[in-house]
Amino acid sequence: MSTPKLEVWQRGPIDGIPLLLQPVAHALLQAREELSEALTHFPADQLWQKPAGVASVGFHLQHLTGVLDRLFTYARAEPLSQPQRDWLAAEGKPFESETPVQDLLNRFHEQVDKALDQLKATDEQTLTDFRGIGRAQLPSTVLGLLFHAAEHTQRHLGQLLVTARVVEAG
Repeated sequence: MSTPKLEVWQRGPIDGIPLLLQPVAHALLQAREELSEALTHFPADQLWQKPAGVASVGFHLQHLTGVLDRLFTYARAEPLSQPQRDWLAAEGKPFESETPVQDLLNRFHEQVDKALDQLKATDEQTLTDFRGIGRAQLPSTVLGLLFHAAEHTQRHLGQLLVTARVVEAG
């Protein structure tokens, strides 16, 4: 009998990540592992299907990457760039690629790597600093944004996994 694989949070601290930000890193790494496992052989022709009108697997993959990028940008107290706005406008829209599932997974993996680098560079003393969200500068904090990035990633991961199963079951 094989030993079940431990979830990321059960494997201990992630090197270089401040202690208070470990849960964020754990959630992002867990999402990366689960997405890779679930979508490695996912059929590209099913990427944009919307069973019962729910968001497609492709939308969730784009959205996971885009939101992570945007929330971490706000945590740095920076405005969104034009490429980030363009990504947002393209979320949910098919694009030309011979390997769209792998392309979207790779983009998400790259975004997680960037997020981990930012977490490593985040001074815990700044976690309660004000951060405005968007043009309206809705109130949040560095920690609020980073925590929401982790929570949001997990929420959409769950939705994606269910949608993928439904679509694959046909």
